[in-house]
Amino acid sequence: MQKISYEIKERIEPVTFAEHLGFCQYFTDHCFEMDYSPEKGWHNASIKPLQNLSLHPATMFIHYGQAIFEGLKAFKTVNEEIVSFRPDRHFTRLNNSARRLCMPEVDIDFVIHAMSELIKVDKNWIPTGPGESLYLRPFMFGDDSVLGVKPSTNYKFLIIMSPVGAYYPEGFKPVKILAQDDYVRAVRKGIGECKTPANYAASLYAAEVAKDKGFTQVLWLDGVEQKYIEEVGTMNIFIHFKDEIATPKLTGSILPGVTRASVIEILQSWNMKVTERLISIQEVIDEYKKGNVLGVFGTGTAAIISVLGLLQYKDFDMNFTYADDCLEAKLFNYIVSLDFGKSEDVHNWLTIIEKNGVTV
Repeated sequence: MQKISYEIKERIEPVTFAEHLGFCQYFTDHCFEMDYSPEKGWHNASIKPLQNLSLHPATMFIHYGQAIFEGLKAFKTVNEEIVSFRPDRHFTRLNNSARRLCMPEVDIDFVIHAMSELIKVDKNWIPTGPGESLYLRPFMFGDDSVLGVKPSTNYKFLIIMSPVGAYYPEGFKPVKILAQDDYVRAVRKGIGECKTPANYAASLYAAEVAKDKGFTQVLWLDGVEQKYIEEVGTMNIFIHFKDEIATPKLTGSILPGVTRASVIEILQSWNMKVTERLISIQEVIDEYKKGNVLGVFGTGTAAIISVLGLLQYKDFDMNFTYADDCLEAKLFNYIVSLDFGKSEDVHNWLTIIEKNGVTV
């Protein structure tokens, strides 16, 4: 395991938080950075003060989009532990994205170690209000200063961090989602299953159209038949039918969400019927008309669980209400309780970074 160099900037004033943190509006004092070259592999691992990047105008990722990223969270528990939720799964997914975009993989054990060290350096930035956490953004990009459509040979990998509140201003309140078939985000056998900026760029216009109509986000349909539901721009989607909880199966155009996988495991441990399958938007409409759709919810690192109060498709509205003890609320409360150490980590999903001020 390579060594990490440290350049620590002493903070004169204590860290203070805004009354409403929002999502990724403020950033911590330090970042992690390392470089890759074919000759040296990954090297120059360092934790240093956060600063602007200096890039040549021909840096390849700017022109050809060879970049990937992840998003995960760290929490301070009620027992004063610092923990992170399933970082191994997140960095495994990062490596999957790296392979698809012809980028070098990272050593998962090392980057979890580096992430933990960075969190400890800036641990005073972990907010402790209800639902608040420290959001981590690992990312990698092609660093060659050459114009030409080919994989870069040199790369940079960084981790930056931000104290965050709820992703949606609505919090755990029903959001309005527009099912969209006027535009396509991703197609099977493409890069829809990768966490890469191109997928998000492809979603921006339709999302703006939806927001102009009063919706929070877009529910995408498959890019070929425009028939099967896939995911919301920031979340995987689940349909709570009367006799099952169904989520679109991973066909290559859907991001394999870590929270999605966790919810499936939780539901299975609760002896509930959960299926991964193709779900057409027409099936959802037909079952809704029969009274067989109890709710629709999204899952993701940022929002955790977000319920849909309105799902609209071609001017047909599907409205949902949720009791305080509904399944979706139970899932949300269970994961939050786990994150903050209020319930036992029976799934071994938490990586303990610090316990009682001592590195674990």
